[in-house]
Amino acid sequence: MTGGDELSRRTMLASATALALAGTEACAQPTPAPTAQGGRTLVTYFTRSGNTKVIAGTIQRALGAELFEIRPARPYPEDYEETVAQATRERDSGFEPPLAGRVANIASHDEVYLGLPIWGETAPPVIRSFLKAHDLRGKTIRPFITHGGYGLGNSLAVLASHAPGAIIKPPFVMEADQERRTMTQVKGWLGQIQGQE
Repeated sequence: MTGGDELSRRTMLASATALALAGTEACAQPTPAPTAQGGRTLVTYFTRSGNTKVIAGTIQRALGAELFEIRPARPYPEDYEETVAQATRERDSGFEPPLAGRVANIASHDEVYLGLPIWGETAPPVIRSFLKAHDLRGKTIRPFITHGGYGLGNSLAVLASHAPGAIIKPPFVMEADQERRTMTQVKGWLGQIQGQE
């Protein structure tokens, strides 16, 4: 994928997200202006391929909110398949990786927009770490979730169990996992080439 293709894909994703969010807001009750809301609102997210980051940026700009990227202390491998294997091991063992940092002023936020991709039919292990590391009791969590076509899995149950006392609202969900499809298409293409030789 060229830089231009990636930029175009992210632009389309941001546009689709903005339209979807605008449609959701049109049906909602009136809310305070973004500037009044922004000081009490946090947009936090974990991303690997960048899809969830695009959505987080769209929300953050629309609300004038604080933005925080969730990162493990030890980054996941750059290789996609290695990341999948590591995340599967972590999920199966219940491992919760240490975080690279925490939100210093979490108590000052009433509302937390939480962005995450679906990994192995659940929330990534680092999301469990983030939720356990922060006291979110009494706060409203608004999840925004990207997935590769397999749906939410048990991710909402993970949020409920790891953020006790939080008010978890229905999620914004978008299918946006181009990386897995690209890899499948490339492997299929290579298989065709090898089959012809």
